[in-house]
Amino acid sequence: MLLCDFHIHTKYSDGSVELKRVIDIFGQAGFDVIAITDHVVNGDSMIGKLAYKFRLTVTEDNFNYYMENIRYEAERAWNKYEMLVIPGVEISKNYISSDKSAHMLILDIKEFIPACESYETIFLEAKKQDAIVVACHPHNIKGELRNTLYLWNNREKYEKYIDAWEIANRDDVFSVVSLRKYPYIANSDFHKPVHLYSWKTLLNCEKTVSSVKSCIRNNRGVAITLFRG
Repeated sequence: MLLCDFHIHTKYSDGSVELKRVIDIFGQAGFDVIAITDHVVNGDSMIGKLAYKFRLTVTEDNFNYYMENIRYEAERAWNKYEMLVIPGVEISKNYISSDKSAHMLILDIKEFIPACESYETIFLEAKKQDAIVVACHPHNIKGELRNTLYLWNNREKYEKYIDAWEIANRDDVFSVVSLRKYPYIANSDFHKPVHLYSWKTLLNCEKTVSSVKSCIRNNRGVAITLFRG
């Protein structure tokens, strides 16, 4: 089984750790597969505008630089740790209302996708790029002032576009995902080193990008584990 985490932030958005150090943290902990998923935030809300002001988002202007650095670190991670690193983003539609807000991981992204686009446009562009779409922290999180409930509240409309739902995020478990029998993965939503110790995904597949994506989509050989080091 491959030990995986598909929801990791760095200083390219609101993470506290540089990309190079993130790679070493997960590599030294023995992970097989990770995805770097810094935020791409919508700019059409007050919250989104603040993210741009304080440089807490990947933008169209620095996306290629972001991808080049991930590719460079992915090669180093493979050579040093035999760890597979997948480029991604977290499309973040942030509004005051939790019922309007939604976050989606786009795994194995190739080209920039603006967060201001409609949901259908984002999903179809991800499909065009053969990327994996994950609905992250889709339900209520303990202690959060703002949850991201839009996708869950509109699941019947959008479930056909979503390859997997986060059944666990950091220390939270969303039993509603299991009750709906949706395909699932579990992630850390890593922002700082202590977040390493959280829910993770186990995949029974080969350590290649195509095999990992196929395993998530088919949702066979998928398990979750609470990683405590």
